[in-house]
Amino acid sequence: MKLRYARHTKDLSQIVSFYTEIVGLTISGSFQDHDGYSGVFLNTPKSAWELEFTQSERKTDHKSDPDDALVFYSKTLAEWVELKERLKNFGIDLASCPNPYWNEHGLSFLDPDGFSVIIAKPKIS
Repeated sequence: MKLRYARHTKDLSQIVSFYTEIVGLTISGSFQDHDGYSGVFLNTPKSAWELEFTQSERKTDHKSDPDDALVFYSKTLAEWVELKERLKNFGIDLASCPNPYWNEHGLSFLDPDGFSVIIAKPKIS
């Protein structure tokens, strides 16, 4: 089984730039004007999941709860530090999470649609 999380966005190019340039995901596919919808699939190489973002003439109606978040797990501390530096270079502010665990063990920030994204700091043994 493969997981795909799909979400409509108000600005497809902005959301693709955010998740590729800042988060570091890659484009695994896309489509144009399929019944009025255009979209893109994002993931990491050899992953069993995808994020799908779509855009159409229909307006978005997002109702995200502060505890709703996409959580990505860094494989190495170097990867996590690099992402933290990219956030800083792009002027993206860290956000506080209602769940205090993520404030201590992750980087929390908002994507262009206002949804929470967390990059978990890897545990060092």
